[in-house]
Amino acid sequence: MTTNSEPIDLTPLPIVIVGHVDHGKSTLVGRLLHDTNSLPEGKVEELKAQADRRGVAFEWSYVMDALQVERDQGITLDTTRIWFKTPNRRYVIIDAPGHKEFLKNMVTGAAAADAALLVIDAEQGVSEQTRRHAYLLHLLGVPEVAVVINKMDLVNYSQERFMTVEAQIRKYLRELGIAAKAIIPVSARDGININKRSDDRGKSRMGWWKGNNVVSALDSFTAQNAPTEQGLRFPVQDVYRQGDQRYLVGRITSGLIRVGDQLQFSPGGQTARVQSIIDPGQTNNPSASLSTSLTSGAGQSIALTLDEEIFVERGHIASHRNATPVETNTLNVRLFWLDKIPLNKGDRLVLKLGTAEHTVTVADIRRVIDVETLQPDPVNNEISHNAVADVTLRSRSRMALDAFVDHRATGRGVLVRDYRVVGGCIFEGAVDLAAARHLTAVDQTVTQVERLQANGHAGGVLWLTGLSGSGKSTLAMALQRKLFERGDQVYVLDGDNVRQGLNNDLGFGPVDRTENIRRIAEVANLFADAGFIVVTAFISPYREDRDNARAIVGNKFREVFVKASLAACEGRDPKGLYVKARAGEIPEFTGISAPYEEPLSPELVVDTEHQSLEAAVAKVLADIDRSAIRSGDEKRKAG
Repeated sequence: MTTNSEPIDLTPLPIVIVGHVDHGKSTLVGRLLHDTNSLPEGKVEELKAQADRRGVAFEWSYVMDALQVERDQGITLDTTRIWFKTPNRRYVIIDAPGHKEFLKNMVTGAAAADAALLVIDAEQGVSEQTRRHAYLLHLLGVPEVAVVINKMDLVNYSQERFMTVEAQIRKYLRELGIAAKAIIPVSARDGININKRSDDRGKSRMGWWKGNNVVSALDSFTAQNAPTEQGLRFPVQDVYRQGDQRYLVGRITSGLIRVGDQLQFSPGGQTARVQSIIDPGQTNNPSASLSTSLTSGAGQSIALTLDEEIFVERGHIASHRNATPVETNTLNVRLFWLDKIPLNKGDRLVLKLGTAEHTVTVADIRRVIDVETLQPDPVNNEISHNAVADVTLRSRSRMALDAFVDHRATGRGVLVRDYRVVGGCIFEGAVDLAAARHLTAVDQTVTQVERLQANGHAGGVLWLTGLSGSGKSTLAMALQRKLFERGDQVYVLDGDNVRQGLNNDLGFGPVDRTENIRRIAEVANLFADAGFIVVTAFISPYREDRDNARAIVGNKFREVFVKASLAACEGRDPKGLYVKARAGEIPEFTGISAPYEEPLSPELVVDTEHQSLEAAVAKVLADIDRSAIRSGDEKRKAG
């Protein structure tokens, strides 16, 4: 055991132990605790006696696998934390599950670690799960990694086998950009090379090894900067009143707070000074907890009072004004998908970011990574179970966050669907990162509920899409007249009109078409927020662009496919465009020299080739009356 006279770093270093199921992680940890004299006296004898009573052989993994079900199944189901120390440092070990079905807990464990031990079975070598876990360490930004090649006893302590596995994992880690701190051969079961080299224990079977043992490798890890040295982040967990006093309650994730500090709360940018800090831990001296000299730091749960009553609620993040988090509606994340139901572009999720929750839409799946090859999947339409992907998320509400490399606690989040955790992500930054720091959302003085009550309907966007000549503009204008006569607030955005003004700087190539639709969707969204029923009439030929428009508008978006065959549209040719396109006068004309991608699952299909205009208008009006636009259900929920 370590004596008081020995130098020791009192700040514990959190380490995660990861690896394939049955590669010996729990055995390694159990043996590590025993060989560093970190177990309570008599604990091993107690576990051996329990094994004897159950009629099973004692395993060192029993030290960690505390749950009876884990012993019965022989796998670790949950992350377990346990403390130990060497003569140089204190550690907290996070033993993470290796079984594929329990990767969710492994992600949770690795996200909290500053260093990692990756365990590999010498006999089985580098497996798919080994690669997956190594990639997750890279994904979650664990700064330092050492590799333990375990079960050397199963390969007769072969130096050749060790060198083969070492070369495999070193090559893979190098491709990830991870430089292994050490790669160590061990036999956890026999205690060889855990706290002393094999020859130090009088066992010459691995006498060829002259490098680190596990303990010396751990002690070589570099301690990360203490969270108190970083900028202040104080996510507000709750706001409550006691008499005339209002308290903001939460846990400081980084930095320091002092009485008198001026804080800025994000999102929103409201500022106030700290009037007092109440530390529940100072129960023996209540007056001291209100002292004007009190300072609280990272890891402490506190209650604040402010010198003025500004708007602050759960989910806001307090910081110092010279180092605030980014505020944005759109962010890029690296995501690990845990759900068996694939994630697709346009899907809606809840992003839990500290104490805040935001409804987000998958605006783009930029790439899906094959963790075996580290190459992008050429088909990235969806993210399957246990896949890793780079994704763009969009939220209607303003989010306050940090890039993961800057602040780990406020730089990662959890994704929830149908009240289930389905993914984890780290934030690479806001899409509009440069501008986001200088923009402040302006709250309207008229609420959505007030607009609903005044108009008798909620805002919404009817996105009419179809070939030129299919009847979009004709249908849109007829709808506008009918809705106006019913007393509804309605406006039409038509392709030709928008192209003559707002978007007159854009051409008709794929890139400009995408930007055209993006701008229109943003404008339509503003109209819908103002309580209007917006009818858009645009060809919008690409599904991806329409999906992006849906992501911008959210659940007020209804896609209406105005269907007519190319022959019917060309036969009508109300503007003479098909004749010009056939003559080569209009390049990249949709349906002739450029593609049109029909909607796969629109909210409504109107067949103008076989229906009259009156029937088409009646069909759309009936759809509006059945939707949330007429009932205002979504707005009532929001209000």
